[in-house]
Amino acid sequence: MAMKFDPFRELDRVAGALLESRPGLRLMPMDLYREKDHYVLSADLPGIDPGSVDIDVDGQLLTIRAERTLRGAEGVKWLTRERESGSFLRQLNLGQGVDTEGISARYENGVLSVTIPVSERAKPRKIEIISGESSAPVESTAVGSPERQEAVEA
Repeated sequence: MAMKFDPFRELDRVAGALLESRPGLRLMPMDLYREKDHYVLSADLPGIDPGSVDIDVDGQLLTIRAERTLRGAEGVKWLTRERESGSFLRQLNLGQGVDTEGISARYENGVLSVTIPVSERAKPRKIEIISGESSAPVESTAVGSPERQEAVEA
């Protein structure tokens, strides 16, 4: 069974490899699927202040940035501290089939949901087939005659 090439997954793999070498920058787990005429990206960002989330589109590159800042309590002795503060980054190449002007986002319960509409040009559509019988008739008088007329039906 042949695997279908997925540009989103490939870019994600490359971005993940690059980010592993950059200390302090974390990769946010995400899901991406297509539903009818739009893509939905859901990214886990628990404990993130919604005001720190920044989403921008530059050409076909979608960038999501977020910052988690943990408050350090003075005079406490930490027994364990697994939650880290730091920056989160995700970049996706959207390709030509999306409507970058119609992208919207929502942050709820620690999950960022980004809706990316498919462009009108990329949506599936029916192509009308015209049979030879329904084409416009051509009428003419004698060949070379100045009275030659052609009727073309639009």
